[in-house]
This record gives sequence, structure tokens and C-alpha cells, in this order.
Amino acid sequence: MAGISFSQNGLTPFQQLLGHHQEILEKWVSLEDCIFSSDTFSAELKEQVRRTLAFHNGCEYCMAKGSPSKNITDPRVQLAVRAADLSSNETHIGGDDISALKEVFSDAEIAELFALICFITACQRFGALLGLEASCPIE
Repeated sequence: MAGISFSQNGLTPFQQLLGHHQEILEKWVSLEDCIFSSDTFSAELKEQVRRTLAFHNGCEYCMAKGSPSKNITDPRVQLAVRAADLSSNETHIGGDDISALKEVFSDAEIAELFALICFITACQRFGALLGLEASCPIE
């Protein structure tokens, strides 16, 4: 059970928690659409980053969708997952890790990757803080 009641605004349990403030919900969903509709990264990369972060951020709602893959072969996905792992434990990414990212990603892609990581982290922390569970029904 979530820590607060679900609002009538939003299509998912997460959105219904955020929906207590309609303007924030609208802008949040708009940013989510922008980030996830970008074709810079593959769906696999985005999903593996999301799954990796779910377990760092303690979001039961997101963890229920599955663990990160142990058999990632795409170097871009491997590095993105590494960046997600590092972001969960560090306040900044060191020079060697940035250099490794620059071997595979442009500066614009690195900026977008960290925006993705931070956005997912914010979503998952919000859900975890309010006790959003995998079984929370939409009301």
C-alpha cells in the first residue's frame, strides 16, 4: 500500500501519486515522454539502465519488472549500465570512467545518458519513498 492516497489524475499508480499536483504531473509526464521518445539510445539500453537503477533505488514497483540482464553484449549498453551503477554510489564520475564513455558515446549522448539516469532515479526514489509496490492497483 502506498504511503499516501492515489489521486484521480494519471494513468498509472506512479502518476496517481504524483497527480496530487496536476501541473507537476503534466510537466513530469512531458519530460518522461521527451526522454523515452528520443531515438538516441536503443530500447534495450534504456531498459537495462532502468532495471539496474531499480535495484539501487529500492523501487519495488520497478524491481518487479525484472532484474538487469547478466548477458549484455552490446558495448553501449554495457557502458550505460556501468554508468548507472556508478551513479548510484558516487557523487561524480571519475576521469577514467568518463574517458571510457567517450570512446563509445559523443558528449551529447553522455549528457543525455546522465539525464536518463537522473530522471529514472528521481522516478524510482519518489516511488520508493512513498512505498509504491508492484501490486498497487490503479484506483
